[in-house]
Amino acid sequence: MEVSLQLQRPLRYKALLNHRTDCFKINSLPFARTVLFIPWRSECLAGRVQHKVTASAADFSKRRRRKLSSGSSPKGFTPKNQAGTSDEKRYQKNNDEEEDSSIPTSREFEKPNKTEIESKADEELTIGYVASTGKELAVAKSNLNAENGSVSKFVEDVAGLQKKEVILENDTVSTSRYIISEGKQLDDTITDETVAEGKHLDGTIADDIVTEGKHLDGTKTDDNDILKDESVEPDEKTVEDILAKLKLEMEENLRKQEIEGLADENFLKGNKIFVYPQIVRPGEEIEVFFNRSLSPLNDEPDILIMGAFNSWRWRSFTIRLNKTHLKPDWWSCQIHVPKEAYKMDFVFFNGQNLYDNNDKKDFCITVEGGMDEFAFEDFLLEEKRRELEKFAKEQEEKKRQEEEQRRIEAEKAANEEDRAQAKAVVQKRREILERWMKNAARSADNIWFIEPNEFKGADKVKLYYKKTSGALAHANELWIHGGHNNWSDGLTIVEKLVRSEREGGDWWYTEVVIPDRALVLDWVFANGPPKVATIYDNNNRQDFHTIVPKNIPEELFWVEEEHQVFRKLQAERKLREEAIRAKAEKTARLKAELKERTLKRFLLSQKHIVYTEPLDVHAGSTVTVFYNPANTVLNGKQEVWFRCSFNRWTHRMGPLPPQRMLPADNSSHVKAIVKVPLDAYMMDFVFSEREDGGIFDNKEGMDYHIPVLGGIVKEPPMHIVHIAVEMAPIAKVGGLGDVVTSLSRAVQDLNHNVNIILPKYDCLNLSHVKDLHYQRSYSWGGTEVKVWFGKVEGLSVYFLEPQNGIVWKGCVYGCNNDAERFGFFCHAALEFLHQGGLQPDIIHCHDWSTAPVAWLFKDNYMHYGLSKTRVVFTIHNLEFGSHFIGKAMQYADKATTVSYTYAKEVAGNPAVAPNLHKFHGILNGIDLDIWDPYNDKFLPIPYTSENVVEGKRAAKEALQQRLGLKKSDLPVVGIISRLTHQKGIHLMKHAIWHTLERNGQVVLLGSAPDPRIQNDFVNLANQLHSTHGDRARLVLTYDEPLSHLVCTIKVYFIYYYSLKEHTCNMTLAV
Repeated sequence: MEVSLQLQRPLRYKALLNHRTDCFKINSLPFARTVLFIPWRSECLAGRVQHKVTASAADFSKRRRRKLSSGSSPKGFTPKNQAGTSDEKRYQKNNDEEEDSSIPTSREFEKPNKTEIESKADEELTIGYVASTGKELAVAKSNLNAENGSVSKFVEDVAGLQKKEVILENDTVSTSRYIISEGKQLDDTITDETVAEGKHLDGTIADDIVTEGKHLDGTKTDDNDILKDESVEPDEKTVEDILAKLKLEMEENLRKQEIEGLADENFLKGNKIFVYPQIVRPGEEIEVFFNRSLSPLNDEPDILIMGAFNSWRWRSFTIRLNKTHLKPDWWSCQIHVPKEAYKMDFVFFNGQNLYDNNDKKDFCITVEGGMDEFAFEDFLLEEKRRELEKFAKEQEEKKRQEEEQRRIEAEKAANEEDRAQAKAVVQKRREILERWMKNAARSADNIWFIEPNEFKGADKVKLYYKKTSGALAHANELWIHGGHNNWSDGLTIVEKLVRSEREGGDWWYTEVVIPDRALVLDWVFANGPPKVATIYDNNNRQDFHTIVPKNIPEELFWVEEEHQVFRKLQAERKLREEAIRAKAEKTARLKAELKERTLKRFLLSQKHIVYTEPLDVHAGSTVTVFYNPANTVLNGKQEVWFRCSFNRWTHRMGPLPPQRMLPADNSSHVKAIVKVPLDAYMMDFVFSEREDGGIFDNKEGMDYHIPVLGGIVKEPPMHIVHIAVEMAPIAKVGGLGDVVTSLSRAVQDLNHNVNIILPKYDCLNLSHVKDLHYQRSYSWGGTEVKVWFGKVEGLSVYFLEPQNGIVWKGCVYGCNNDAERFGFFCHAALEFLHQGGLQPDIIHCHDWSTAPVAWLFKDNYMHYGLSKTRVVFTIHNLEFGSHFIGKAMQYADKATTVSYTYAKEVAGNPAVAPNLHKFHGILNGIDLDIWDPYNDKFLPIPYTSENVVEGKRAAKEALQQRLGLKKSDLPVVGIISRLTHQKGIHLMKHAIWHTLERNGQVVLLGSAPDPRIQNDFVNLANQLHSTHGDRARLVLTYDEPLSHLVCTIKVYFIYYYSLKEHTCNMTLAV
């Protein structure tokens, strides 16, 4: 059978052989130690090689393995030599050349060959495989043309080996095979021809090729050099490895050729750099080439590249470049492009201070097919989120370890304290017991005695008592109430005595078991059991005592006693600590639940206008915003456009493009879908009638804001300073003091920095100030102002104390020069901020008393060191100082009041009306920590919804007891208010008399800034206390603990307000 296989593929000679000397070697093959090849010539050109392979067997895989003999060629394989040409002749001819030349000349290959090699590329060569006898090898996917049984490929990798090791001289195999067929010679073409026994159509050759014992240098081999034994067939993996190696070598040489072309091209264009491959893709290796000769670094011996990816934001690197063979002066290095890259930025330098930065523009290469800038931003945010999560876990673990360390140290200190306390307790007991033991008797004549006389712990003895010896002579029953060791364990012995038959008097006895650890027995006699007995014989108030004769050694007893007391103290302490821990956990849980409910109520409070689905907006999620224009200024508009951004309009992406809202299903709402970025903490939006604007619904200048949960970026903290003349609980007159404290704590809980500046009155309740200390002084207004610092309810408070005594009046309000006093304080507070270099974001001033802050700041300090500060002014009570309030409204950046309804009521007031555009009502709240009944230190029993009845009952009893009211189940009406006409004092008086007429109890807590009103209520209090002393109490001063009792009891609790002016307060049935 004859099969003709046509294969074509041009190969580069240099890519395959890449010879540097006159020969090359293949080392460490599994079937030979060294194979030495002598190339045809140093500048061999090869093109398309056409071969025809003739196969003479139909089933190549079943061919019998054959051996090579030393005497003759194997059967079925006889090389055909051309006329006038033989291996011997060629060998002889080679020997005639110069001794140092092992490369044949063109004259040696002058005769034409049947297989013609057409050279179409410079230095290209086709390489094949020569297999040992009976073996089938895969032919590399080179473009071969096998014809007439001749194979014109050099053997680069030997594909077969006999099982027996070939004995070669100098331990080197020098396979000398010039394959010549039919007398043909090689000139510019290869003229070898071999007779093959078969070739597969897929390119595998099953030829048996035998040389006649010739080395490549022409020397003849000995018989020992001839392969005689059965050869080992190469496995498939070996062939694949060889092919893969050849493929890599070819690709590498093609790569080098392409790089050489790019180097020449870029040099001619005057380009300093190029990269290979030219299209840079993420996740791949690139080689950066730098032409030193065109750079300011042309004389530098060291060249380094310094760079990063994505505008210098990702994976920085510094790598040394190596000089290449490329002309004129190209240097290069390998760089891995990360999968997140969309561009690479870099400069070159000499390792010191000389740079080539592309004329200050840096070098930049675009990365194709990867992330874009926005995707990379999202990736960075996700990376940051993971880092934050990791950091949070690390911090949590660190906190846990620190907490565990603190717990261990606290446990150690507590144990030492418990041990010291146990030692002190036992020492005191020992002193008392030793004193009793000295006076203890074994018996008392005609009164009592014990049988037997000698006993120890756990023994049962009989204790006799003579009834007629004492106060129980006429008792119907006799009982013993006893204990031991000076009653250390309380009452442990209770037995009834029975009459004895003993002669000599009226003797009674009982059997008693002696306690194990008793040193002394203690007892009295009574006419009945505990809680029933009315008459006692207690030995004239000395009790009866006797020593236990056979007790344990005294020293051992006290050691054991101390240990028992220590363990008892430990157990009690751990119970207390567990109760505190459980209470803290429950408090945190209740607070979190309340906070969640409060946020939900806030979000639902504006549902008639706007809401989202889901209601809780989370970073990284997609939300739908629903808007009802029917309830806004956009009612009836044909279109509604949604304009949104994040983080109070400061997000890095800026405002999102306006989005036309679409009708929502089955409602008057319209909707828009928004993707919330991972770095959002607040979603901000407004609505407009057109894409380009028109009429806006911006919530009356406040914009719409919805908190975003779970973002990787938290809202930057602001610095807020309150300047006020009241603060609960240290200087409270009315609700202003409560608001200053509660609002400051609430804002501080949002991670903002809050300070309060307060006058240091001589009437301050300093018991609620922690760590009060003098800080510094400054001069202003012709006097020294001392600055004190302390903590009040967890807030940082600066107390200003002018040495001119202007705030030392024994009261907050009520002086004839209050306006002057508070004006001086306002100016001093601003001067304190200025001289101290403080730069708050917001100064918050309250009511007429600190209203001067607004205009003093704008006129004197805004342009002198406090330029970034903004002023917020809050109206608590418009009844006083309306002139000051109006001026503050004019100067303030924003103005607020205590509720939405009150803002509407006072909107027409001349002090407010001109500045309505910056006036907003914000509902007052309550401090959940201060007024939490579960953690209220002023209540007798903390309570939650689980034990509310018990807690309120205990508070009511405590209130009645403290104020001297009759203990009863009568309803109690509680009133807490500042006593002013605005609060409705006429209604208060009416409620007091009405409650008493209906047989209730009434408690009023409050004071009046107006002396006349205060005196009026003093007279009323005297009258009520004399006529209804068990049902009425008026406390005309500020009392924080009492206010908590009044607010907690199950009563009708009234927080009064004026029907015509004030609607911010509330009436509660608690």
